[in-house]
Amino acid sequence: MANPSAVCNGHLHHHHQKQNNLLKSGIYKKNGITKGIKKNGISNGTLYKKKFVEHFEQAPMYVAVFTFLGFGVGTIFGYLRDFMRAWGLEKRNIATERDQQKDFVPLYQDFENFYTRNLYMRIRDNWNRPICSVPGPQFDLMERVTDDYNWTFRFTGRIIKNVINMGSYNYLGFAETDVNALKTVTIELQKYGTGICSTRQEMGTLDKHVELEKLVAKFLGVEDAMVFGMGFATNSMNIPALVGKGCLILSDELNHTSLVLGARLSGATIRIFKHNNIQSLEKLLRDAIIYGQPRSRRAWRKIIILVEGIYSMEGSIVHLPEIVSLKKKYKAYLYLDEAHSIGAVGATGRGVVEYFGMSPDDVDVLMGTFTKSFGAAGGYIAGKKDLVDFLRTHSHSAVYATSMCPPVAEQIIRAMKCVMGLDGTTQGLQRVRQLGKNTRYFRRRLHEMGFIIYGNDDSPVVPLLLYMPGKIGAFARRMLEKNIGVVVVGFPATPITESRARFCVSAAHTREMLDTVLNALDELGDFLHLKYSRYSKSSHPELYEETRLELED
Repeated sequence: MANPSAVCNGHLHHHHQKQNNLLKSGIYKKNGITKGIKKNGISNGTLYKKKFVEHFEQAPMYVAVFTFLGFGVGTIFGYLRDFMRAWGLEKRNIATERDQQKDFVPLYQDFENFYTRNLYMRIRDNWNRPICSVPGPQFDLMERVTDDYNWTFRFTGRIIKNVINMGSYNYLGFAETDVNALKTVTIELQKYGTGICSTRQEMGTLDKHVELEKLVAKFLGVEDAMVFGMGFATNSMNIPALVGKGCLILSDELNHTSLVLGARLSGATIRIFKHNNIQSLEKLLRDAIIYGQPRSRRAWRKIIILVEGIYSMEGSIVHLPEIVSLKKKYKAYLYLDEAHSIGAVGATGRGVVEYFGMSPDDVDVLMGTFTKSFGAAGGYIAGKKDLVDFLRTHSHSAVYATSMCPPVAEQIIRAMKCVMGLDGTTQGLQRVRQLGKNTRYFRRRLHEMGFIIYGNDDSPVVPLLLYMPGKIGAFARRMLEKNIGVVVVGFPATPITESRARFCVSAAHTREMLDTVLNALDELGDFLHLKYSRYSKSSHPELYEETRLELED
């Protein structure tokens, strides 16, 4: 299979500087405040043009002990309840194999379902809550209750109004129902209808798709782009078209499932490097060059690095300048997933490439989605024209998947033109700046309160660590009582000792909304004892008040 794009051949202009080793104390000082972190702020005048600070503070040892203790107690009671169900002392609610199928190979292993029926069910009411309005900065929620400890739910008919939405990926606030804003979308709906009923290679390419692809390429500053109807499939269906047997994929350990699935479907050899760890990545690259493929020792046909712009569960930003340096040094390809970063970071919302002041040509494959910052659906692949032409022919999505529906395409065009200023206003730029302002304000206040939060100071994804399993349900339920909707995440989606609440900050959030959430968190943090951070809290929070909308240089 031919290479989809050319590898940069120029020599590095600067020596690659290794990431700083961890300080034994795990303490880094910023703005006079001591903050315990795992990764130091990287101050590299060669590769980084701005201060780059990420926080991964470790909790005190007693927190980890009580977390494991909580899972242990839950497991013991789970076995007890399974024993009672087996002897008919407790009603068995979960699906079981019929007696007639006892000689069949079971469709699922009973023990694999142990966590679901005994631990997840206790807090199941905190997920899949149905909303009945646009997922803007506030939404309306359908109230439901359970009579059998979360095995089933029934709706009461009551609507919980104006719940502050801290969970949706509505970064720039384009999930809206304003009639004037959606005027062009309404026109396209009346003109084209709702569906295409064909694939891109058959009868499914419309003038709206061509217009959108040209706009995406212009927005990103690349030669060409191709759009797809589903963000998840943009990764899972296109990676197999780019690499195959005899190729090597180097994947960050915290990459999204869509990247993982695409890598597995490709048939390529996969090796994992530690999250954002440049030393780990370079060792894999060096070994790949020296030793080649297993057994045959032939050179790899292709080496591709898979990373994300913003990691959706950690809130961290990829160390792009260092990874690009390695990519050039070892002549590898770079695939960058900007699902959460496009529109959300960078002075004009053009993602992590702009955030670091780099050229789009430094990245071989630029991928992103329209499901977050643009309030729509679908995704894109962008880069050199040769790459995009190759995917138009070989992508599984282009051959088999139904094309993006026209009203969705128009929504993306409307939002992207707004961000680019092509609508004749500065509203899009104001949204990008407001998101940055809201993000830094929200993160700083949480630090001052004493919570442990993960990620980069400029990341709108804000994980707040809860740790103990019993606090997951208590946190989400009490926040909803205060009319605040949050997303909570636990094992196995996170490490067993790192359960968390994940906040997504939006440009549509007002300062009053954020203060309401922060006040509720301050009160709940004391009640549930969630303020585990050991750094010194600021006695002058007013020093962090931002009075300007301009982004930092």
